[in-house]
Amino acid sequence: MLKGMKPSTKQRFISLSFDYPKKEEEKQIIIKESSIDEKIATKLVNIANEIRELTDTDIQEAVSTRLLVYAAKLIKKGFDEYQACIHCIVESLSDDKEVIDVLERLISLHFIKKD
Repeated sequence: MLKGMKPSTKQRFISLSFDYPKKEEEKQIIIKESSIDEKIATKLVNIANEIRELTDTDIQEAVSTRLLVYAAKLIKKGFDEYQACIHCIVESLSDDKEVIDVLERLISLHFIKKD
């Protein structure tokens, strides 16, 4: 069970708020970290932003730039684009079948699923 900190305890720390990088910045991070081409980096950023905008799902955490870099590195090494996204993004975010189905459909809008 998680319990929040008391206000008096919180006041003893410095707080920094972070948000995701802007699309262009995130794309450049992915390109720099993975050496992937711009077209695929753009698709990965678009996927992440679409997942981040989803509502009414049981996703506890949104897609991090780190997960996008992992997917890009797999793709760069010859891994199937769709499968790289499934393993690095979808399976990292949820184990709920309904959520996975939604995320898989979203990924298939950007990368073709190969059987």
